Amino acid sequence: MNLGQWIGLITVLLALYILWQIREALLLMFAAVVLATTLNRLARRFQRSGLKRGLAVLLSVAIFFIIVVGFFWLIVPPFAAQFQELTYRVPKGLERLNHLLDQLEARVPSQLRPYVPDIDSLGKQAQPLVNRALGNSFAFVSGSLEVFLKILLLLVWTGMLLANPQAYRKVFVRLFPSFYRRRVDGILDQCEVSLEGWITGAMIAMSAVGLMSVIGLSVLHVPSALALAVLAGFMNLIPNIGPTISVIPAMAISLLDTPWKSLTVLALYFVIQQTEGNLITPFVMAHQVSLLPAITLISQLFFFTFFGFLGLFLALPLTVVAKIWLQEVLIKDVLDQWDTNPKTEPASDEPQEGALSREQGAGSRE
Repeated sequence: MNLGQWIGLITVLLALYILWQIREALLLMFAAVVLATTLNRLARRFQRSGLKRGLAVLLSVAIFFIIVVGFFWLIVPPFAAQFQELTYRVPKGLERLNHLLDQLEARVPSQLRPYVPDIDSLGKQAQPLVNRALGNSFAFVSGSLEVFLKILLLLVWTGMLLANPQAYRKVFVRLFPSFYRRRVDGILDQCEVSLEGWITGAMIAMSAVGLMSVIGLSVLHVPSALALAVLAGFMNLIPNIGPTISVIPAMAISLLDTPWKSLTVLALYFVIQQTEGNLITPFVMAHQVSLLPAITLISQLFFFTFFGFLGLFLALPLTVVAKIWLQEVLIKDVLDQWDTNPKTEPASDEPQEGALSREQGAGSRE
């Protein structure tokens, strides 16, 4: 390798290192792009009805904030009261369970008692862990300066993109060579349509899961049924993993009544997720976004490993956008155009064939 190639390699490695260091900021920028795209498409719908651009944008932003405030207003107060009650009742339930297990142990034959674990010691070891888990159950929503600054930065970027989206789009397109800019602009249109399709499908599936959850939890007389249903619908935005997370607080709150009710809640959530996964999502997403289940799961593991919870939450839209760019740029523009010219005979064979025909012609004349 010459000096120029070494400089190019070092530049690429340095650029990758810088991108890795600012990966969280890049992920927040992508989240702002997704949010701004959603609000911009909503504003365009209002513009088609006759509203001006500024009023349409303000109306879209107002709807977004109403949804966010309503979500936290429905979720946080009931959960705070229920989990505070859980911190008192769960240890009492563990003591009752230990008493029942002690009675069961007394009925075990004496020959088998040495092989039975000490229930009291296990209960005493588990109780601090349960108390700690319940005490930290709201750690993911507890306010901190870092989380507040990230949310503020996300909203600022979203507002800037929403104010003049075409200007930022032109800047991004100009990063590519002039002969490829029209193609990039078309790819961005496809990304925008696909993101809108994903958001529409996700909202339909989320609403269906929330509706089924609130009906089922109300029938089972589970406290805070509406809050649990809203949480289940919201966590459905994270395929495969979100529904598993949403069932935990529902089962914990149902323990306040009877232990058996938590098992019925688990069965209810299983039925809801099977209905959503096998009926609702395939029907809705087939007309919006087509992604293989294995690719969805792999992308979730990948983005969660490198970007944490925000990467897990944005794994699906990131995969949708990445799929479009790979399909359009790598497959269509590179791999499909790799060898389009028909194969020709080697040039070295032509003189040999020509010489052979001339020799045959000379032999026929003789």
